[in-house]
Amino acid sequence: MSEQKLQTDSGIEIRKVYYPVPGNADVEQPGQFPYTRGIQPDMYRGRLWTMRQYAGFSTAEESNKRYHYLLSQGVMGLSVAFDLPTQIGYDSDHALAEGEVGKVGVAIDSLEDMEMLFKGIRLEDVSTSMTINATGFILLAFYVALAKKQGADLKKISGTIQNDILKEYAARGTYIYPPKPSMRIITDIFEWCSKELPKWNTISISGYHIREAGSTAVQEIAFTLSNGKAYVKAALEKGLDIDVFGKRLSFFFNAHNNLFEEVAKFRAARRMWARMMKELGATDEKAMMLRFHTQTGGATLTAQQPLNNICRVTVQTLAAVLGGTQSLHTNGYDEALSLPTEEAARIALRTQQVVAYESGAPDTADPLGGSFYVEALTAEVEAKAWELVQKIDAMGGSVSAIEAGFMQEEIARSAYEYQRRIESGEKIIVGLNKFTVDQEQPVPGFKIDDSIRAMQSERLQQLKTRRSAQSVATSLQQIHEAALGGANLMPPVIAAVENHCTLGEIADTLRKIFGEQK
Repeated sequence: MSEQKLQTDSGIEIRKVYYPVPGNADVEQPGQFPYTRGIQPDMYRGRLWTMRQYAGFSTAEESNKRYHYLLSQGVMGLSVAFDLPTQIGYDSDHALAEGEVGKVGVAIDSLEDMEMLFKGIRLEDVSTSMTINATGFILLAFYVALAKKQGADLKKISGTIQNDILKEYAARGTYIYPPKPSMRIITDIFEWCSKELPKWNTISISGYHIREAGSTAVQEIAFTLSNGKAYVKAALEKGLDIDVFGKRLSFFFNAHNNLFEEVAKFRAARRMWARMMKELGATDEKAMMLRFHTQTGGATLTAQQPLNNICRVTVQTLAAVLGGTQSLHTNGYDEALSLPTEEAARIALRTQQVVAYESGAPDTADPLGGSFYVEALTAEVEAKAWELVQKIDAMGGSVSAIEAGFMQEEIARSAYEYQRRIESGEKIIVGLNKFTVDQEQPVPGFKIDDSIRAMQSERLQQLKTRRSAQSVATSLQQIHEAALGGANLMPPVIAAVENHCTLGEIADTLRKIFGEQK
């Protein structure tokens, strides 16, 4: 694809990259430090972004059907959404799981659930992203155990685990353990994957949820990159090689409606991260490249006139593509009302496909580079973001800034100001505070069966009857000893899931040692 000549419908040839004067080598080029214009010399001329639709609901069986449907419709990678009990380390039969099982994602309690989730899907043949944090090490263990059962070569398994606990403390709230043991678990994953799962992205440092909580675009990248720096420093303190683990760091950003500010944000983030990593000691170019996934902005969608959301998602898709994303999820138009229906999920995917194959946006690297507006905006976003990064550094880094409540207060202030502007009419939201209608056309929502918890609980009971109680007890004791002794937690956790220990049992074993963050 990279060598293919492209032209417009008028017959005008499209170059791979443009400069103020054609061929001017003094201008920054895509694929070169500090990567403002993209991490690859020809960007999407060489390879399109990965179309990765986030999905997961109800049981593993139901989610598996949706994955097969999405694959049949042209998605290039899978992205798993987990329910809240799974995210915070409770099995589906736990009292605190009542009312939440399978509601905002799929319920995964055991290796058997993971097997059903990927039934008919070879893990060597698909790249999978898992949006999971506090229990990310357990879900990764389930995935690795399944890959081994399939006879896969672990060196060929690719995907991403979010594994970003700092943004949970700052913006989202699905944490279990205090920061220090949580950072230990994260660096254990870095270390184990660098040796055993080399194609796996060990973390997806997330600005998405920071933005969903109400931050500005500037705060999104400043807080995210500061968190990234904290993870890098923790890994360096563990003695890991920045040029090895640095290549497997990835990021996750939001795309909102202001097309030009979003493009500038992505360009500024690449430039900032490259310079940060260089200062931290990276010498390998790949370790300095900011690779990121984008999801269109859930918080921008309205329950009023929901079909308008298709237009919003299209603008956000363009922002992500023009900003150089490596992969993309587009939201369903009905997501302000419910989980997306099959129709909404298909339209969301088709939005990416229309932009990819009909808009011309991918035909040249960094198409907005050189625009007076975009270049100035990139510089301004970067300057404001650096100011915040320096404030966080002065506090002692992200962990200290979060413990002091700095990030939380900044996000809350921005969220309040954004809502105030909407309610005053200063900021127009079409169909919400302007161009409203008296009679809304009903949109069918996606319903989750309340019997899911009973089904999952019955499955758990059957598993516990069949498995070896002695193997379970031994496995959990080995996790306990590794946690106390400082050994890497991944090997005993993988052994435990292979012996059919449940997610809740593993999480509870570590709760007794690490305690819980209040």
